[in-house]
Amino acid sequence: MKKIDFYFDFGSPYSYLAHTQIKKFEKETGEKVNYMPVLVGGLHKLAGITAPAFIPLKAKYLIKDCKLWADKYKVKYQFNRYFPIKTLHLMRAVLVAEKDNFLRSFVDKAFNAIWVDSMNMNDEEVFLKFIKSQDVNTDLFSLKYNDPIVKNDLIKRTNDSFAKGIFGVPSFIVNGKLFWGQDRLEFVFDEAKK
Repeated sequence: MKKIDFYFDFGSPYSYLAHTQIKKFEKETGEKVNYMPVLVGGLHKLAGITAPAFIPLKAKYLIKDCKLWADKYKVKYQFNRYFPIKTLHLMRAVLVAEKDNFLRSFVDKAFNAIWVDSMNMNDEEVFLKFIKSQDVNTDLFSLKYNDPIVKNDLIKRTNDSFAKGIFGVPSFIVNGKLFWGQDRLEFVFDEAKK
């Protein structure tokens, strides 16, 4: 098996859908996928791309498309009524979770909060309530995700991923090959098995 890097942002419903299938893949194969947090807005800015959420016809289609994929995958899913979600704090928080060794648990809960429970993570009170639910010292955790080192790390990871050719999420790099979109998972998993 080859190493799989999964580039994601919690604000992407397609990242959530990919995450649900990665969990199944890992269970079936015993392999681990590396979760690589990035800011999709930063990638779009670097690439000069307008996000589908800001193009009315695409945004309307995206809602239907995500539901089709969720039904196909037989996973819980609800398009978040507060979309687009501002994920800057969440993406910084996941870096803290990574350093404190609870990344996967945090990722599961954050994706579910947004794409299953439709929580309004744009609301600071809702976000802080979510952080409190993580069973962490909230004050210390808040200090960590607001630390300039964490902020710069997220910027660096986003810039580094763009330098690798990544322009959106979800994206995957397997065996040096880039795949974009959760609808490319079959190719990702095939490449990983080579």
